[in-house]
This record gives sequence, structure tokens and C-alpha cells, in this order.
Amino acid sequence: MTISSFESVTVPWQKADTATFDRPFGFYIHVPFCTSRCGYCDFNTYALETYPGDDPIGDWVQTAQQEIRKSAEIIDRNELEIPAVDTIFVGGGTPSLLGERLVPLLDTVRSEFGVAKDAEITAEANPESTSPELFDNWREAGVTRLSLGMQSSEPRILGLLDRRHTPARATAAIKEAIAAGFEHLNLDIIYGTPGESSDEVARTLETVLETEVDHVSAYALTVEPGTALSRKVRRGEIPPVDEDLQASRYLAIDKILYSAGFRWYEISNWAKLGEDGTNQAARCRHNMGYWTGGNWWAVGPGAHGYLGGVRWSIRKNPRRYAELMEAGHYPADWCEVLSPEERQEETIMLQLRVAEGLPETVLNWQQREVAEQAVEDGLAKWKGEPRALVLTRRGRLLADGIVTNLLVA
Repeated sequence: MTISSFESVTVPWQKADTATFDRPFGFYIHVPFCTSRCGYCDFNTYALETYPGDDPIGDWVQTAQQEIRKSAEIIDRNELEIPAVDTIFVGGGTPSLLGERLVPLLDTVRSEFGVAKDAEITAEANPESTSPELFDNWREAGVTRLSLGMQSSEPRILGLLDRRHTPARATAAIKEAIAAGFEHLNLDIIYGTPGESSDEVARTLETVLETEVDHVSAYALTVEPGTALSRKVRRGEIPPVDEDLQASRYLAIDKILYSAGFRWYEISNWAKLGEDGTNQAARCRHNMGYWTGGNWWAVGPGAHGYLGGVRWSIRKNPRRYAELMEAGHYPADWCEVLSPEERQEETIMLQLRVAEGLPETVLNWQQREVAEQAVEDGLAKWKGEPRALVLTRRGRLLADGIVTNLLVA
């Protein structure tokens, strides 16, 4: 939908399913800036090197605070009895570019929404834009969990991905975060970069495990249309991604992490086992809300919110976003109300990705036949009572196909 600078979509929050309001409630803040844009990235980010204005980040922080206050007004006006915020996730972009300016954002969420005492507050960071002072400041501000974009320990791979940090800086940042008192730390890695060897993957995992983080996210490189990486592939400067090779890399990563005491809890995420023998404490509670039918509010350009079957997004362009806020409008540019059938489809797509699995009660009889076939083929197994369909290691590689078969049944 195309709208002018001063038009905004009206989101029908009154159609939200209030029966879901007893579920944990998350809050997502999208920081739309990076120092420069990585060649593989297609997120809604803007490079500060070329962005107009004397202080784009400072201007954005003020506008985001306005949006948080406007959001609280909307919730009050619509008499939406949502619980206190259970999780906050500050993503991007590069949230570590905020520095100390993350503090007023979090304070505004607390004052306008209310935040649970045991809330998980996660902030993403890139190694080159962190420091001991930043970590100390964030811990004092209540950030409980840090997610650092490492991607690889290999200089050659970092160069192909247009990453600016050195391998040493990534590991040093984790040590600084531990010294600041962070108990839960995640490292993001990317595997399957064209030309990446099995030894390079193994060395990256070895470096990750040496840091003693309790969470790892591993994502297969996707060549997105319109990115600098896709243009290099099209011109033949680098070979295309080999999906079969990526599958073997995934299996290797899973085995290495398993041996080190990590267990998968979502297809691309592993958490370390704690003293109680589970990985619950190390999991990202905010992301679990996405995968298991939770609700969350969204703030910042391009962010998507979801409340009881109502989904909406915020205007992507930071300047248009700021214009809407200045004019007194809530900056939504798109929304949809999901039908019961669409909500069931999303449950299938998302909950099949997690280790607890997809409840059998969600499936109709035709879909249960498809599920039984997946079990017979060794791609899944039934677990617990009442039963849930849980992917096997091989099934995780073929998850998209299993979902497709379930949805067309």
C-alpha cells in the first residue's frame, strides 16, 4: 500500500483476540541505522555514513520515545488490558550505536507500559561499536541479555560479508560483557558463505565455545535480491550458495554444539544446558514469544507488531516515520487481521520450528496423516502426552517442505 507522508493506516486493535492477552507480552524496538551496510543484508537499515542530518540517531531516539507514548495512548483508548511487558528486544540495524541513548528509550517503555520485575531485556550489538563503558551502562539500565553479531572467526569470510570488525574484537567484546555482569550472551554466526571450508566453520565454532557464551544462533547465508552480495553472484565474482553444502554445515554445527552441552530449541538457535539439566534459562524468551503465539508491540521504522491476530507494521523510511509522528499520527503503514484459518497456519509454520514441537491438537485428520508420514520417513517423532510433533535432526533440514505438506493437506 502506497501512502503519502502524512497519511497513516488505522489499525483495528479492537478486533484483537483478548483471550490471548494472558500470554507473555513482548516489546520490540527497531534501530534503523548501521555504520555501513553489509553486502548480504536486506533488513530495514540505513548507513550513517551517507544519511542526512547532524544527529540522525539522536533525532530518531526522540521520535521513538514519542511513538512509545503514542502507543500507550492507543492501548488506553482501546481499553486493551495487556499485561506488563515481559520481554524487550532492541534489534536492528545496530543498537550498539545508541550507546547511552538506549537508557531513555527503556525508561520510556517502563513509564508508559510497565515492565515486569523479571523481564528479559535483550539488546543487539556489533563488536566494533561496543566498549566496556557501553556494557556497564547497559547493565545499569537493566539490559539482561546481549546478542553480538560475530558471523565468523575467519578474516576472509568477514571480508566477503563486508563485516568491519576483526575476529579478535568479537571475542574481546564478549569478555567485556561478562566483566560487566551479563549472564546471558548470544553469538550470531553465518554459515554457508560461498567458498567457506569445513575447517573455517570448525574454527569459528571453536572460537565461539572458547568465549563461554550460553547461546548460539547459526543462520545459513541467504543471497537476497537487491543486495551487494547478489550482484556479485550475478556477475560471477563469487559462486552461488550451495544448499546441499549448507545442509552438511548445519549438521556439523549441531553436532559440535551438542558435544559442548548445547541443545537446539529452535531450528537456528541453541542454548546451553544449565545446572538443572535444561536450557530454559539460556533461551531467548522474547523470540520464544514469536514462535509460540505470544503478543508483542513494535516501535521503530519497519518494525512489525502482533496482538491477538492483528498484525501491523511501522513506516519504513525514518524521515517519513518522523513526519507522521510530528503530525500527530501513529506511523502505521500496513495491517491485517488474520482469520482463524490463517492463525492456525501460522501456528503450524512457527511451532514446528521449536523443540517442544507442534501440538497434535492443532492438526486436522488430513494433516495428522501427513504428520504420521513424516514420522515414518524419520523426519519427525511424536513426543509427550498430549502428543506434539517434533522434528528430528534430518527433519530440521527439511522443515519448510514438511510445513508445505501440512498446509496443503
